[in-house]
Amino acid sequence: MTNPRSDRVKAVRSLSGRSARSRHGQFLVEGPQGVREIVRHATSRVLDLYVTSTAATRYDEIVGAARTAGLHVHLATPEVLEAMSPDAQGVLAVARTDGRSPAEQLAELVAHLPVSRPALVAVLATVRDPGNAGTVIRAADAAGADAVVLSGESVDVHNPKVVRSTAGSLFHVPVVTGATLAETVDALRAAGLLVLAADGDGRHDLDDLLDVAGSDAVVDLARPTAWVFGNEAWGLPAADRALADAVVRVPIRGRAESLNLATAATVCLYASSRAHRGVGP
Repeated sequence: MTNPRSDRVKAVRSLSGRSARSRHGQFLVEGPQGVREIVRHATSRVLDLYVTSTAATRYDEIVGAARTAGLHVHLATPEVLEAMSPDAQGVLAVARTDGRSPAEQLAELVAHLPVSRPALVAVLATVRDPGNAGTVIRAADAAGADAVVLSGESVDVHNPKVVRSTAGSLFHVPVVTGATLAETVDALRAAGLLVLAADGDGRHDLDDLLDVAGSDAVVDLARPTAWVFGNEAWGLPAADRALADAVVRVPIRGRAESLNLATAATVCLYASSRAHRGVGP
């Protein structure tokens, strides 16, 4: 491919916008890390792979895996890749979005929660910043979470900045979108999960909960758990906090006014991951 003004290039570039993603049911995966992970872990979602000759040599394992899987690999000039996406770094994939309804996605999530060990789910309630959303998905993956839910008016998970910020974790952990927070909480609680809201004014201190985890405390971090994280600017409204079984604060021992959303979420998810160690076979 040599023409940066071709209709195909314009169609791919349009996927940086939400309306085109919604209309076509497709999204962009930009850069070698994200493309490597979708080729490895979500092969069936890949529609096309675009790569420059230089990148094909540098990332020959990506191209080789894609061709072995029977994916469409298109060699293109640097100008074509740049026109498709300035963040492609010579490697770009077009992938399918999940066309299922929120109810179907939630049902699938619940059906596949583990039974031999405590489940861990991160729920983002009206998280608007794409960098924060992507970082929480990456942190949830690293902490061993079983799923992430973006509820309410949260950012589109297929926003290119969200996809890049996950560093490939979007293709490791199930991500559910579109369900309301109330629907999500109801489904997870019915599946036996303790629902905890993270908030700076929470009644329960996270460190105190870790101290008694596994002792059948009223709020026991050793239980299967869903963490609810609020908006970057205003946190969780009272109505959202009321949906949770308990509201938990991350202790701040220094002079920082607060933690940003992604940092607080990482701390909470790792606290649960630690409490879950050794629970189950």
